[in-house]
Amino acid sequence: MAIGPVQLVVLGFVEPNFQGEVIAELERLRQSDTVRVIDALAVYKDAEGELEVEHLSNLTEEEAIELGSKVGALIGLGIEGEDGAEVGAAAGADAAEDGIDIFAGAEEWDVLADIPRNTAAALILLEHHWAVPLRDAVARAGGFRIADAFISPLDLVAIGLLNAEEAKELHVLEAGSATSPGTKRFHVWETGSTTTGV
Repeated sequence: MAIGPVQLVVLGFVEPNFQGEVIAELERLRQSDTVRVIDALAVYKDAEGELEVEHLSNLTEEEAIELGSKVGALIGLGIEGEDGAEVGAAAGADAAEDGIDIFAGAEEWDVLADIPRNTAAALILLEHHWAVPLRDAVARAGGFRIADAFISPLDLVAIGLLNAEEAKELHVLEAGSATSPGTKRFHVWETGSTTTGV
């Protein structure tokens, strides 16, 4: 089975109010075969910048350690703290020995630095099952991914997909009290009566 495109989503929570809705929605998406949660970590950064990490799973701690934390390996932080980070670093070194340059031509992203102090974050590694046929068709046509981004609701007003009130409500929901580093803002050009984002 081909793996779909994989995305790391980092969601911040200043004052978490978890009532099971997020997990229920992820489960619904998994059951519809839209996305699969490969791994998830909860991270809390205190006022001094110290981190507490918890693996989000119904696995026992032993099973989670045996399977490893995919998110932890990706960002250099594991369920076993520094030991987990060393395991992640060793996996990256092994890949490099096999001729794989993980960051070739890519900009590194320090996920942990993006988490504000006194904030909790859920780091969710998602596989997009729905995109497998599209990705494969693009590849067969000689295409490749140049970039991807979530678009700010504020920019959707300029192209007529939302009104200003809807955009403000969505922006507050998405950005909360912190800036959302994964959301792209676009310069909007006015040409006659047509508005386009570039």
